[in-house]
Amino acid sequence: MLFRLMTSAAALGLTAGVAAADYTLTILHTNDFHARFEPISKYDSTCGTEDNAEGKCFGGSARLVRAIEDARARSDNAILVDGGDQFQGSLFYTYYKGKVAAEMMNKMGYDAMTVGNHEFDDGPEVLRGFMDAVSFPVLMSNADVSREELLADTLQKSTVIERGGEKLGLIGLTPEDTRDLASPGPNITFSDPVAAVQGEVDKLTEMGVNKIIVLSHSGYGVDQRVAAGTTGVDVIVGGHSNTLLSNTLDGAAGPYPTMVGDTAIVQAYAYGKFLGELNVTFDDAGKVVSAVGEPLIMDATVEEDGDTVARISELAGPLDEIRNRVVAAAATEIDGNRDTCRVQECQMGNLVADAMLARVADQGVQIAIANSGGLRASIDAGEVTMGEVLTVLPFQNTLSTFQISGEGVIAALENGVSEVEEVKGRFPQVAGLKFTWDPSVAPNEGRIVEVLVASEEGFVPIDPAATYTVVTNDYVRKGGDGYDMFSGDDKNAYDYGPDLADVTAEYLAVNAPYQPYVDGRIVRK
Repeated sequence: MLFRLMTSAAALGLTAGVAAADYTLTILHTNDFHARFEPISKYDSTCGTEDNAEGKCFGGSARLVRAIEDARARSDNAILVDGGDQFQGSLFYTYYKGKVAAEMMNKMGYDAMTVGNHEFDDGPEVLRGFMDAVSFPVLMSNADVSREELLADTLQKSTVIERGGEKLGLIGLTPEDTRDLASPGPNITFSDPVAAVQGEVDKLTEMGVNKIIVLSHSGYGVDQRVAAGTTGVDVIVGGHSNTLLSNTLDGAAGPYPTMVGDTAIVQAYAYGKFLGELNVTFDDAGKVVSAVGEPLIMDATVEEDGDTVARISELAGPLDEIRNRVVAAAATEIDGNRDTCRVQECQMGNLVADAMLARVADQGVQIAIANSGGLRASIDAGEVTMGEVLTVLPFQNTLSTFQISGEGVIAALENGVSEVEEVKGRFPQVAGLKFTWDPSVAPNEGRIVEVLVASEEGFVPIDPAATYTVVTNDYVRKGGDGYDMFSGDDKNAYDYGPDLADVTAEYLAVNAPYQPYVDGRIVRK
């Protein structure tokens, strides 16, 4: 589908003819925060106290508190919303689950958020606990939760808030494939985002609401599809794809806002590195006549709020002994950037896959397959702490071993490369095998051109009829990220191996100082 994208310059042109009756709203927004309550480094992992003092760090709750205060002071009418995935990504979530996120979001005064897929990582129970703790609505329109008693009477599809005497309709959206990405349980079904959003728009319109904002944890591409396929949506605040939209910053995926028809789409990367600030002017009929703004970088020029610094330090106390332990050293930076690892062989993928295979090779395991979505950060050169390893691998996954045919391995690799164009986390990082794939072939129709398996004679072609023993993480073994061929009770599986972060830390220690590398085990034709 082709979308009509309006550049920032064109969006600026909409400002002509603003009348006295027009209504201006500032939309402040975050997305994909992933429990980065402390400042982050340029690699999106924890930034040390000394580096922070030297101005080398970004983000953190204390900077966001101050930046939000300043932005509100610049605006007559402002709302603060989140595009999902507050959960998961650091020891703060591992230890506290959603409690710190709730505390900090309440402190910052959020008006609403949508459910991200990671809000389901620990099932509906933890999400419900978070919802009970926050002072704002949590939304999700494209799911049926009526059979899930923990959420049925609590999780709303949309809501109406007031600001400056005007009603604003807010709609939540989560990935349609959340069942593959997280653990929502058996009682929730997810549906098409376009139909779900239009249904809520129609309800809000009938209520007389003509200013409608979608909080979408569905990715930049889906957001454009929703904008093109619906009527009545004024703004989409995005998430999930960690997309940087900007009119000035290098590496931006598109303008801020990206206009599809009359709908303004924004997203502000991830991890609290930016605070999005979109200024929208509506006419009397609720039509957008101006939509301008830019994500604000949370660098050292943004002063940290002292009370928040103290509170985060207090909360970090129980975590310090774990994460400050030095476990190894890296000779150079280990690249775990999602834009690399979700489309090709990457250094972090090789490290993790090699570590998995090395841990269980004496059990006859031949192949390791890791989903790139499980790799959440890079590691910089020098000492490597357990905290850094846990930032890369925060999900508390365990090693799972099982047996499957060569045909099943090929099918798994087909699944792994089936959504490369969307930079999805199912892309496979591997050890014990090599494969070649062809992106010109349609997904799941033969993209995998060649698969070679390591043997005593070197790498030999995989035998579709032979049985191989494979190691992955328990999430993928259960069918996560589309790896349904790995699930089931017929595979002589053992799903309760050691924690993947511990395995990786031990492998780094044995091989310290670890030298990152790629060796051509994944070839794009």
